[in-house]
Amino acid sequence: MATENKNLSQYDKNTIPSAKPFRFGIVTSEWNEQVTFGLKKGAIDTLKDCGAEEKNIICWEVPGSFELIYGSKKMIDTQNVDVVIAIGCVIQGETRHFDFVCQGVTQGIAQLNATGNAPVIFCVLTDNNLQQSLDRSGGKHGNKGVEAAIAAIKMINI
Repeated sequence: MATENKNLSQYDKNTIPSAKPFRFGIVTSEWNEQVTFGLKKGAIDTLKDCGAEEKNIICWEVPGSFELIYGSKKMIDTQNVDVVIAIGCVIQGETRHFDFVCQGVTQGIAQLNATGNAPVIFCVLTDNNLQQSLDRSGGKHGNKGVEAAIAAIKMINI
């Protein structure tokens, strides 16, 4: 596993540009909320730690990970945000639904990045089981939401 020997919550604040002048969007899937809401908390706490003002962090929720694409685009089009963090969690089940959702979300967010005016950060866990997702949303591997927030700050400074 890519995160087996890395804590996702570790970053050197001295190497991160200030988040203060920017507006951040966070679109979070309600599906697997015990995971996604932990990721969202990690992202928000990190943005604030790096200088973002609470009034400049706009949060929306969508039903599932597939809806992150539309939610992210709509947020960019209507909320004057500089970057969007798309937060979701898809856990492998017994059917191919996992494959279709993961492919669709990945391609949709990639398309937004290739054609849009604001970066969309991919913070969608695609794990084999719930424990792996919990481990990456505030558990033993840290919080992927923290990593996504740092990526967001870096991308808007390009």
